[in-house]
Amino acid sequence: MNEKQNQGLMNVIRKVHGMVEHPDIDKHRQSQDRIGALLGTEKTVEYIPVEVEGMSGEWVRVKRAHMKKYVILYCHGGGYSTGSTVYARTLTTKLAESTSMDVFCFNYRLAPEHPYPAAAEDAQKAWNYLMYLGYGARDVIVAGDSAGGNMALSLLLRIKDQRRILPRGMVLLSPWTDLTASGKSHTTKEALDPVLNHAYLMEMTHNYAQGQDLNDPYISPLFGDMTGFPPTYIQVGDNEMLLSDSTNLHKKLVKANVSVKIDVYKGMWHVFQMSPFKTAYEAMEKNAEFIFDICR
Repeated sequence: MNEKQNQGLMNVIRKVHGMVEHPDIDKHRQSQDRIGALLGTEKTVEYIPVEVEGMSGEWVRVKRAHMKKYVILYCHGGGYSTGSTVYARTLTTKLAESTSMDVFCFNYRLAPEHPYPAAAEDAQKAWNYLMYLGYGARDVIVAGDSAGGNMALSLLLRIKDQRRILPRGMVLLSPWTDLTASGKSHTTKEALDPVLNHAYLMEMTHNYAQGQDLNDPYISPLFGDMTGFPPTYIQVGDNEMLLSDSTNLHKKLVKANVSVKIDVYKGMWHVFQMSPFKTAYEAMEKNAEFIFDICR
């Protein structure tokens, strides 16, 4: 893709994102669900609703013979204030199709109605549910985008602190790892980023963690001790404000001797994998390759 095409695509993304964004948070959530239902739902995939101790979730499953041993626990994004299993279908469907594995996604409680630690408790509930179904920790790959990437990392820190067995691996798409916004790209990439801006990130941080210590590793996992973490794969666009959140996480994991790989996609934006175009599908194939690799 040349520079001109890329600029054109970024403008389209900016427009679409502008249509979804709404100062009324309920309307914002509804328009996301409409996009998820429209762009994410496929006839070749089934979406099976489940209830886990009062929390709704869904299994995303390809309608063909497929791998039953391993399962993907998916944490959706949305700044901890929006997003849902339906909106996440733009990612969970592609993930189920590219890996032929079952994906479990869950509707955690959202801020500002339910600030920290509500979402983190719900992530633990989802993890416990998979253990209760009989999956071993090593049969699970934890994945997440944006705030869901934050949630995935924070879940692993919790499981580790509880001295429980960690999952087999982790896949993170544009993870939001640092709510203190200390990374360089928060300033250097703001003008470029078609999806995120400083005001939005501040609002999401306020909704979720008002009055909390933003350096707390359960809130900003970048500051946690990741020794002993499983193999991790990170994808991020080089035109996004959260680029440093990914590159700093990568450095941190390397220091902790974790097997980690990062792909920085040139010209791409925040969670570009949601969009229905070639690079998004190729990125999902790379996620699948990484997962197959660690499940050998």
